[in-house]
Amino acid sequence: MAAVFPTVREVLALDPVRHGAPRVVAGDEGLDRPVRWVHVAEVPDIATLLGGGELVLTTGIGLPGDDTGLRAFIGDLADVGVSGLVVELGRRYVSGVPRVMAAAAERRGLPLVELRRATPFVRITEAVHALIVDAQLTELRATEEIHQRFNDLSVEGADTAEVIRQAAELSGCPVVLENLSRQVLGYDPAGESAELLLDGWEQHSRRIRPAGRTAYDRDSGWLVTTVGARGQDWGRLLLRWPASGDVPSAQAVEPTVGPPTRLTILIERAASTLALGRLIRRDAEGLERQIHRTLLTALLDHSRPVDEVGLRAKALGVVLDRRHLVGVMVRHRADDSAGEVGPEAGQARLRDLSEAVGQALREAKLTALTSAVDDNSVGALLALPDPAAEDRALSAFASALRRVRLDAGTGRPGPGVEAARATSGVDVARPVPDASRAVLGADPSRPGAGVEAARAGVEGARGAGPGAVIVAAGSGVSTLREARRSLVEARQIAEAARRDRRDLPIFRLPHVGLAGLLHLLRDEPRLQTFVERELGALLEYDARHPRERLLDTLRAYLEQGRNKSAGAAAAHLSRPAFYERLARIARILDVDLDSVEASLSLHVALLALEAVRTP
Repeated sequence: MAAVFPTVREVLALDPVRHGAPRVVAGDEGLDRPVRWVHVAEVPDIATLLGGGELVLTTGIGLPGDDTGLRAFIGDLADVGVSGLVVELGRRYVSGVPRVMAAAAERRGLPLVELRRATPFVRITEAVHALIVDAQLTELRATEEIHQRFNDLSVEGADTAEVIRQAAELSGCPVVLENLSRQVLGYDPAGESAELLLDGWEQHSRRIRPAGRTAYDRDSGWLVTTVGARGQDWGRLLLRWPASGDVPSAQAVEPTVGPPTRLTILIERAASTLALGRLIRRDAEGLERQIHRTLLTALLDHSRPVDEVGLRAKALGVVLDRRHLVGVMVRHRADDSAGEVGPEAGQARLRDLSEAVGQALREAKLTALTSAVDDNSVGALLALPDPAAEDRALSAFASALRRVRLDAGTGRPGPGVEAARATSGVDVARPVPDASRAVLGADPSRPGAGVEAARAGVEGARGAGPGAVIVAAGSGVSTLREARRSLVEARQIAEAARRDRRDLPIFRLPHVGLAGLLHLLRDEPRLQTFVERELGALLEYDARHPRERLLDTLRAYLEQGRNKSAGAAAAHLSRPAFYERLARIARILDVDLDSVEASLSLHVALLALEAVRTP
């Protein structure tokens, strides 16, 4: 791709210059330097008025007459970075420029050209400046095309592959998009070998260290810009210039020469388009999730008519009418409010769980409304074709959820979710290994595979503390008006299952047992009245005598099946002390602890008390 400015070599090929019979006497290795302007000078101290890149024309009549002065004159021009010096013979120098001048120019690599025939300098300046203006207009048109092309891509919502392809097409150079871990998200080789381009990419990329957000790394030949927005960078866009080895070597070593300005504009506009596209897709996804949450919340608290919920869900592509609906709740076993995590970490954990649930639903190919419904839970309303699909769908979902979460090994979304977040669901220009696919070991089509995989996932997740999750499902219903019952039931089952340490892939109502049932009824006034009637006197006694903790003694006795020796050991008391405490409890409650019926009633009351006290 041609530079904006003509080179000294191109200037010498112009007709007005060729009319003067030019001859290069020194510095021919610098003939590919760009000429930014042409300046006519007849004074020795002209260097102080130059800014670099000029082609200086002179007759030599004002140049120093001594060798030292000529060397200084050449040195000053080289120091300021002029592109070359053209001397017309005939007025000061007749047969040729002084040897000392030629030698000094050769040492500094400054092109020195003789014009052996008189030539009007104005014609040279007009021709060169016209060439420069034409090049600048061409550059301006190219820049305008770049802006227009990427504006269109932004408006059209073009995917990553298309943005990269357009960048490669406009530049004629290979383009690579990578993430912050130096993994290739997309590329276009611009007609070159893709294998050679990407071979050992990570190691090669880590050696590319440009100085700045957008800069050219001369050692590697890559123009690099950072990709990101709102202070969050997520990748780099790289363009290799020159695309081939046909750029003159003088440009490759000249410190003032780099990629044309339009390439810098192009790569920055491409990066902006990629960042904007990701923001738009993220915002669109966020808006969709907000609508999902609005609809689920409306079903739970009756804030909107059911018909309206169904209509809005259908507009989102989630058809709830004439479907078998199943409420599902996914939550962590430990609450964020337990003090183990801060508010920001809790929000991040819930967000990760929500993304994992969404990813699992996609993997299981299930249609559902899904979103976080409170500070600890993510809800989903599955829309299934018929009741016969319920068990299969729940098993597939639970299995997919465990796989997604265990990919990372920490209860956070696995690589499949992170890759989806990095690319915002956008296709890339080449097949990139999908970590999420690499770990899909179970065959969902095999009977029982989903349950086995889900159970394995739960077993692997045990011991993760706050990272362990519970999947609970309510009873399936046939109409949207009954969906609230299924969602509420799923939420209550999930709460009750927190006390259950069994490794179940999915908790249903039959799994929660007596403790779960009491948890479901914990807000029932009649249950609270029962607790007070059975244990109120003992609770009042413990409040007055906190050191004795008779309630714990009663619990140890009942949990050990009314075995007094085992109860004493569980309470860490001697048998006589344990027996004495049991007698005191019997007097306070006015019950016979040897009675099976009385002990059963007290045991149920203890379980109910724990359910009432558990949030």
